[in-house]
Amino acid sequence: MAQPASALTRDDLSRQIEEFLRDQAAAYPGEPRVAVTPPQIDRMPACEQSEIFLPSQGRLRSRMTVGIRCLAPKPWVSYTQAELGVEGNYYVASRSLDAGTAIAPDDVAVREGDLLRLAPGTVYDAERLFGSITTQRIGTGSPLRERALRSPDSIARGQAVRLEARGVGFVASSDGTALQGGEPGARIQVRAASGQTVSGTVLNGQTVLVLM
Repeated sequence: MAQPASALTRDDLSRQIEEFLRDQAAAYPGEPRVAVTPPQIDRMPACEQSEIFLPSQGRLRSRMTVGIRCLAPKPWVSYTQAELGVEGNYYVASRSLDAGTAIAPDDVAVREGDLLRLAPGTVYDAERLFGSITTQRIGTGSPLRERALRSPDSIARGQAVRLEARGVGFVASSDGTALQGGEPGARIQVRAASGQTVSGTVLNGQTVLVLM
């Protein structure tokens, strides 16, 4: 005969919340610290099966509300508070970087802190930084963010490019100016030397392919 399921206690739910937040924080390169306010469920019906969630698919924060959804035997929802910190390394500009700078190791410095307190898109991987090109001025000591960088294989708006036109039995090339920016594989518009606007696919940091 099957044994009846045990009702979850406040400690059980606190442990579930801690495990949930640790799993969510695994995307950050650091060691998470979690503190959970025990959920107030004394007046709730006994719960045997539950799931933890972040309201409105919210992102992780240093202080946040966490949801508890009881699934059985009687559904209910409750909320509690939790604190989360992820100590790890991030990178800042070691000097003022102008737009269009190809980042070298001497251009960055490592800092340690709570990664959740940084703006979304902050770069934590040094290998991602080196060779990237800045798309805006970055002040000394400012954290380096994805939106301020582009791949060295990408093309920037206004950049001089080589148009490579390919068709059945022929290949031709000419100069042009990118009217849009894009990573390899993206379709962008280019103004050819003749003044004509054409669409093509970014091949690398200098070349746009136009199929005829």
